[in-house]
Amino acid sequence: MDGLDGGRSKPRQPDREAVVLGLSPSGFHRLAYADWGPLDDKRPIVCVHGLTRQGRDFDHLAERLVAAGRRVICPDLPGRGRSGWIGNPDHYALPQYCADMNALIARLGVTEVDWVGTSLGGLIGMIMAGFSGSIVRKLVINDIGPFVSSTGLQRIGKYIGNTPPLFKTIEEAEMYFRTVLAPYGKLDDAHWRHLTTHSVGWDDIRQGHTLLYDPAIAKGFRLPWFQPLNLWTYWEAIKVPMLVLRGKQSDLLSFDLAAEMRKRNPKANVFQFDDCGHVPPLMAAEQIDVVAQFLLKDTMSGLGERDG
Repeated sequence: MDGLDGGRSKPRQPDREAVVLGLSPSGFHRLAYADWGPLDDKRPIVCVHGLTRQGRDFDHLAERLVAAGRRVICPDLPGRGRSGWIGNPDHYALPQYCADMNALIARLGVTEVDWVGTSLGGLIGMIMAGFSGSIVRKLVINDIGPFVSSTGLQRIGKYIGNTPPLFKTIEEAEMYFRTVLAPYGKLDDAHWRHLTTHSVGWDDIRQGHTLLYDPAIAKGFRLPWFQPLNLWTYWEAIKVPMLVLRGKQSDLLSFDLAAEMRKRNPKANVFQFDDCGHVPPLMAAEQIDVVAQFLLKDTMSGLGERDG
């Protein structure tokens, strides 16, 4: 199948795209999502992206999982991608994101899911899995921990606060993403173009490409709960198998924090990728393999654990 050769060919398109309505104190908002694979999968895999990203980041991973017979749901969080924006920026916060993801899962009509969360998506996953009565059965946390200090957040907040208002060409946009997402590590040209084309939209009036996220999401960095953020209570309550992914040069998930995560919840295993920082983008075959083995097998046997 296309897309399984390290990025030299384009991944296939989602089988379906749909919208569900989320509700905040500001009113209703659209939640767009890509829907891959068989509708009769009783335990779909929900993949949730990072702070400024969107669901199509998971196309390559989704294709691999679909080939194994799984259904994969990749939403755009509110204020990102094809989803609607929230009227009051104060509501771009974890309680709202959890409520929105619960509404999406309810739309699917299933009683259990597996979860892949990158950065912010991992924080949401920790809370969803840590709640009493959770329907999360396996959890992949991509380069984030229950405690988030200000170091990495300052880097991300800096580029959010200084985003160009317009790109005249797609090539100009790609150069921007190659710069701000440099911690992703070495990616194929096709991967960079994929990340770019799904991260911008054409503005007919201004005759250029604009970023597909609400600049107001940066306001979340000024909320007291985000600096620092402490979710250890949820982490310690999780009772399902977990795979924690870490980039060796990560500025959001340190080696010591990953070790503490293992210590405080024995359900967690840690796998380190040596060639990237925050975050492993889960686009190259070797990264996809690690996630697929965990999600598609009942045990971690055969998965080479590395935490050094």
